[in-house]
Amino acid sequence: MTDAYIYDAIRTPRGKGRQDGSLHEVTSSYLSAGILNALKDRNKLKGHAVEDVIWGNVTQVKEQGGCLARTAVLTSNLDQSIPGLAINRFCASGMEAVNLAANQIKGGAGEAYIAGGVEMMSRVPMGSDGAAIAVDPSIAMDTYFVPQGISADIIATEYGFSRSDADALAVESQRRAKAAWDAGHFRKSIVPVLDQNGLTILDTDEYMRPQTDMHSLGALNSAFQAMGEVMPGFDKVALMKYPHLERINHIHTAGNSSGIVDGAAGVLIGSKEYGNKYGLTPRARIRQTAKIGTDPTIMLTGPVPVTHKILLDARMNIKDIDLFEVNEAFSSVVLRFMQAFKVDHSLVNVNGGSIAMGHPLGATGAIIIGTLLDELERSDKEVGLATLCIASGMGAATIIERV
Repeated sequence: MTDAYIYDAIRTPRGKGRQDGSLHEVTSSYLSAGILNALKDRNKLKGHAVEDVIWGNVTQVKEQGGCLARTAVLTSNLDQSIPGLAINRFCASGMEAVNLAANQIKGGAGEAYIAGGVEMMSRVPMGSDGAAIAVDPSIAMDTYFVPQGISADIIATEYGFSRSDADALAVESQRRAKAAWDAGHFRKSIVPVLDQNGLTILDTDEYMRPQTDMHSLGALNSAFQAMGEVMPGFDKVALMKYPHLERINHIHTAGNSSGIVDGAAGVLIGSKEYGNKYGLTPRARIRQTAKIGTDPTIMLTGPVPVTHKILLDARMNIKDIDLFEVNEAFSSVVLRFMQAFKVDHSLVNVNGGSIAMGHPLGATGAIIIGTLLDELERSDKEVGLATLCIASGMGAATIIERV
């Protein structure tokens, strides 16, 4: 089979996902087109330069509906002969776009793709598309549906993580993100968002709160206790599914959970022959991809079984991985991953994560692949694994190695 290589990986800064966020006035198609244009210009792409644009976005309604990928192509400076495919695997949509593109190349279906994703959470709110698993009682009852925040608290309860554990991870995420920005670790991949006059709208992740400490986090109330214990009482649903638990320990707050933000990211993926043809130098090989389904109630444990799967498929073990990017959807997700594989925190999310910088749902999977690649190069390491938990109980992962 043909190998698939990463030639470039870029992202926008992440804007606060509120009406006063810097990117609120920017549409999903405009932000996506900016990434496509940057990849085109940075790599001197011309004509039908890639087989397809595969673009992840989770809330596929309003301006993010109607095959946003094709709209982004037509909004950009790419040739109109390039099609577009919009996909949704919830939080892993950006990663799944990259993985799908890589596997298309490996299977001989085209020499190159642009893959990535976008989410404008200030403009198209999470959940505004509806979801049968949440709103159809017959499905919700059969699957013991609870919201993700409750699922994160179930993980904490099941695996013994305290509020202090979660807050400490959040404080470290903020510290690492600030240090990474100050040291210029993101400089290679950040594409500032410009307005139509070429003026800068945003050039730095604006969600970060580097002043965060254990004291300030300790003052925050649990974000999900009320919906768990009062109305509509999701704790009772969880305890029917997991009767060995006496109660759900609600440890997650707005401070130790991922931030709601706007952002986009893109990756240029191609075969070795493609690089030779266009004078591009590959940065990494996509060694293995994987996805898996998991328990839909606890929902967010997917990074553990999908990592077991991807390592088995790649004939590797956890010690073969030099660096990890585990999306910080909630603190307990990362804590559980490190516990399951006995991985030291010094190897995980070394430049901070979504707790500090935010989680633009459809883009995050592509963002963490790019962050992982940049850090492998910066620290002169060879192999990295990126993984995300996914709504409804799934997991996705990608292993890359420098070339």
